[in-house]
Amino acid sequence: MKKIAYIALLIYASNLNAQENNTSDFQLDDKGLNFTFNEGAYEFNINGFIQPSVSIEKTKNQDSNNTFNARRTFFMIGGKAMQEKVSFLLQTDFSLSQPLLDAWIAYHPYEWLTLTGGQKQSFLNNREMIYREDKLQFTDRNRLSKLYSKTGREFGLFIETKFGKNFGIAPKLAITSGDGRNSFGSDSRDSDLGGVKIGGRLDIYPLGYFSKNNDLYTADLAHEETVKILIGGAVSKNKGVTNAVGEGHGDFIFYDNNGKNNLADYSQAFADLLLKYNGFSFLAEYANASASNINRTFIDQTATTILAPQQISEYLILGDTYSFQTGYVTKKGLSFDLRYENTAPEFKENSASLLPESNSYTLGITKYFKYNNIKIQGAVTNIDYSQGEQTIIAEFVFQIGF
Repeated sequence: MKKIAYIALLIYASNLNAQENNTSDFQLDDKGLNFTFNEGAYEFNINGFIQPSVSIEKTKNQDSNNTFNARRTFFMIGGKAMQEKVSFLLQTDFSLSQPLLDAWIAYHPYEWLTLTGGQKQSFLNNREMIYREDKLQFTDRNRLSKLYSKTGREFGLFIETKFGKNFGIAPKLAITSGDGRNSFGSDSRDSDLGGVKIGGRLDIYPLGYFSKNNDLYTADLAHEETVKILIGGAVSKNKGVTNAVGEGHGDFIFYDNNGKNNLADYSQAFADLLLKYNGFSFLAEYANASASNINRTFIDQTATTILAPQQISEYLILGDTYSFQTGYVTKKGLSFDLRYENTAPEFKENSASLLPESNSYTLGITKYFKYNNIKIQGAVTNIDYSQGEQTIIAEFVFQIGF
């Protein structure tokens, strides 16, 4: 009897010790519902955010378009194995017809090196497009982001490094499928099109790194005590594209004179500068996109209709765009923001160009609660097209993260 009681006591003590080594908590932040096991050796979290929105879009001499919906409904599952130096993320947006956004696993052999395989938000785009959708300064991404990208996600291998302290440098390389997310089409019979996309990004922090995670936003929510600057640039070349920005699958196909696929190559280059100090922020971005391998290209498989030089701009986003946005966040979380953008197509004389010639202005105001986890945003955008009517867009968004 004494032996049985002793064994029961040992089992109880073992279970009690295991419970003390495991923790769980919930916060309105990027971790949401968080579990840790074996004294923090393993971490698992479930989180997400929703963004109900109301918008009104009015084009001159046309009826207004009113929308009330959930702009984004994100659900994420992630985790880390500290000793194994491995992390993973599964991220979805149920506002989309194809909700899968991110599905990757990463290996962190050293503090300065991360190797990631799978589908993730690419760093080969402009600065704002690297930020997750809940961390935007305005109610929506700027026009530069939306014109040169779709979701910004790609499938492939990503290599990220980070060096220095008082002077930081972060080189990054990526090799992807070149077809964006869900890159292999609708099913196993829909094979990949074109070649691969290869590119890199270099970010420099001449005055040292930002406060923890403060470089993942445009707004200076951390109120940097000293001036912080991030200077970055990214270039990429996509061998054989079938989508306007290289983030799609089979939207169009070009042919050679034998009726075989002869897809155009698509190159993008981005430059950006981010400055933050004491609640003030300034972001400048530039984008350029160009096409190559389009000589003796036909738009039909019978090779009867040749692709005219300017006609390529009807299939691909080609030209230059720059964007400037600035704002100030008070210590009570009230932000006032302003943005200006200009788009210049490569072939201005082609009225059917996918990249329109335009100027746009955006005025925004945001109230942050609990950092960025709960916020209310409003913005008004005026777009002036050189060919086309003026468009005004007003939007109100409420966000809650969990």
